[in-house]
Amino acid sequence: MRDRLILLPGWGLGVSPLEPLAAALRGLDERLRVDIEPLPALPGGDLNEWLDELDATLPDNAWLGGWSLGGMLASELAARRGERCCGLLTLASNPCFVAHEGWPNGMAAQAFDGFLAGCHADSQVTLKRFGLLCAKGTQDPRGIARLLVSSAPATPSSVLMSGLELLAQLDTREALQAFRGPQLHLFAGLDELVPCEAATDLLKLLPDVEVGLIEQAGHAFLLDNPHGVAGAIQAFLHECGDD
Repeated sequence: MRDRLILLPGWGLGVSPLEPLAAALRGLDERLRVDIEPLPALPGGDLNEWLDELDATLPDNAWLGGWSLGGMLASELAARRGERCCGLLTLASNPCFVAHEGWPNGMAAQAFDGFLAGCHADSQVTLKRFGLLCAKGTQDPRGIARLLVSSAPATPSSVLMSGLELLAQLDTREALQAFRGPQLHLFAGLDELVPCEAATDLLKLLPDVEVGLIEQAGHAFLLDNPHGVAGAIQAFLHECGDD
C-alpha cells in the first residue's frame, strides 16, 4: 500500500489540525489515500502499550507520519514494523521533546514540568496555553490558536496527563536510526515548542535522510500552510516512488 498514508495527531488537539493537510494531499494525488487516526486514549504512559494499540489498529504496509507527538509515535512504530512500513514522515516532531544532556535542543525540563503541573491542576487552561504556543510564528496566531482549541476533542484529564508523561520519556533516536525505509522530517523556524536547531541535530544523527526547515513558520505550520507542506510531502513521495 505505497499509495496509503496514515497520519497521527499531536498531543491534546485531536485530528482536526491535520484535516487541511490531508485534503491538500488528496488534491495533489487522487491515488493517494490519506487517513488520520486518533491517538490511543490510554490511562498510562507506557510506550509499548501505545505502540501495541497503534500496531493493532493501523493497516500494514502503509506510510506512517505524524505531527509532534504523533510523529514520535510514528517513528517508533516504523522501527517496530520495519519492512512492513513503506516510509516515515514527521512534522514539527523532535526526537526528544524535553531537553536533556544528550539532546539539548528541546523544551527546557523546568518549562515542561510547569506544563505537567498545569495540566494536573486545570487541563483545559493548559490546553489553551498549548494552543497559543502552537500558533506562535504562524500568519494569524490568534485565529490559529482559537481554531486549534475550539476543535479539540473533550479528553479526560487523565488521558491528557498520560500523553504528557509519554512525551517526557520518548527518545526516538534509536528508532529513527533503526528504520531503514525513506524518511522525511520537516521542522519550523519559529517553533515555540520544538527548537529549529533540532533539525540540524537530527541531520547530524541521520545524514542520509531528508530533513527540511520551513523558516517563517510555527509549530502549527501544517494548519497555517497546508498546501505548501503537502507539496513538500508529495515531492518526497514522488521521489521515493521513482527510486
